[in-house]
Amino acid sequence: MRIRLFDTTLRDGEQTPGVSLSPSQKVAIARKLDELGVDVIEAGFPIISTGEAEAVRLIAGEGLNSEVCALARSNKKDIDAVCDANLSYVHTFIATSDIHLEHKLRMSREEALTRATEAVTYAKSRGLHVEFSAEDATRTDREFLQKVFGEVAGAGADRIDIPDTVGYATPSYISDITRDAIQASGLPVSVHCHNDFGLAVANSLAGIEAGATCAHVTINGIGERAGNASLEELSMALKCLQHDVQYETGIKSEMIYETSRFVSSIIGITVQPNKAIVGDNAFGHESGIHTHGILNNPLTYEPIGPELVGRKRWLKVGKHAGMHGTRAILAEYGIHPTDEQLSHILSRVKEMGDMGNMVTEVELISIANDVMGDDNIKDLVKLDGFSVSTGIGTMPYAFVRLNINGKKYSGTDFGVGPVDAAFNAIQKITDATSELVIKDYGLASISGGSQALCEVTVRVADTSGQSISSKTVGKDIVTTSVRAVISGANRLMLKKMMTQER
Repeated sequence: MRIRLFDTTLRDGEQTPGVSLSPSQKVAIARKLDELGVDVIEAGFPIISTGEAEAVRLIAGEGLNSEVCALARSNKKDIDAVCDANLSYVHTFIATSDIHLEHKLRMSREEALTRATEAVTYAKSRGLHVEFSAEDATRTDREFLQKVFGEVAGAGADRIDIPDTVGYATPSYISDITRDAIQASGLPVSVHCHNDFGLAVANSLAGIEAGATCAHVTINGIGERAGNASLEELSMALKCLQHDVQYETGIKSEMIYETSRFVSSIIGITVQPNKAIVGDNAFGHESGIHTHGILNNPLTYEPIGPELVGRKRWLKVGKHAGMHGTRAILAEYGIHPTDEQLSHILSRVKEMGDMGNMVTEVELISIANDVMGDDNIKDLVKLDGFSVSTGIGTMPYAFVRLNINGKKYSGTDFGVGPVDAAFNAIQKITDATSELVIKDYGLASISGGSQALCEVTVRVADTSGQSISSKTVGKDIVTTSVRAVISGANRLMLKKMMTQER
């Protein structure tokens, strides 16, 4: 059974507190969503601002394979704004729950019903494909909700949508009102679920299993408050989990991680590490029991292969690590200790873990070489020093001094900010000496106040296509950023050097 995915990243997703996208950013995300394979892109809410209307017009003119629609309240002015943006698909809505009618709209049920049917009739007269949403449907009187859906269907709506506006429903209730909506309207039904109780994806699945043929989703589950049903979770649940029928979507699953990172980098919201499918830890393993199972058969502790969503699995050493996982990580660098040596290495790793310290791969290699009496690890990238200058009326400038393969290098450059200037200076050195390129950069605050800690994530790549992500935490943004780059360069060069020499 084919399920439509209606992506509202650019509308409901942009309503995430602190997120505001320019027209050019919206167009860039729309192109990526189109490439991913979503069926519908909700480009925005054109009545709210001139820039929003321009963004919707630009996306409408992109010639995308995905259908493009925009949001409108149930009034002529909003619907006209959608037409003026050169769209032929409108998503129009009005609240139907008593709490919204009394405290927000200040109108009766019958007045809301009249407004809804008039809006649908007007939108159809303007030649639009109409999807109608009964806002706060899951807190609406059930009989009245059926009446609304029946009336808007009679007015000419093409589709109806059931919004769980405050994430209030349970899967069983979504199933019930989805069947109600299908019976009352005879139209294709969508579900639009919010995640206030962590049930957005579960509720979307329940609606689909009850007969809905479309779900509204966002990349990374972004949206107001706790967000919306996430595209990556729902699409993979439809694809991989057990259902009575086989579901299909248009999503190119191997592009999911790439799209997640792309959207995250533009909106400036880091995905939590334990996020399903796209979080950093989704395919990461430290526990010795788990890594042993993964190395024998990945399905022991992974429900799907990471390649299916454009990911790679990774193993981590720490206090929970075991012999098999540690041996596998060392083997990536061409290091093959005896069982006795491996036992000593693992003991040292666990000692560091018991002290609350994280063990990086570079530190693991250093421990291994100490235990094995092998001084093969020598040509690491070392930061000998750096300085930056910035201020009003001057372009930020950085000086960096590195030691690479035992040789000293220095570089200077300018940037749009001190971090950019430092990266540009490092880039000059590493690109010329080691052919390393700094790809991605992410910054997040992980504590509050003037003494807040920041978390910097970077991705460093070489000319062969290999890349490594590195994460560093510290108080100073510039220093932490530089250390993250140096750590990534270390790991990438070390892996390349060790596999060539052994």
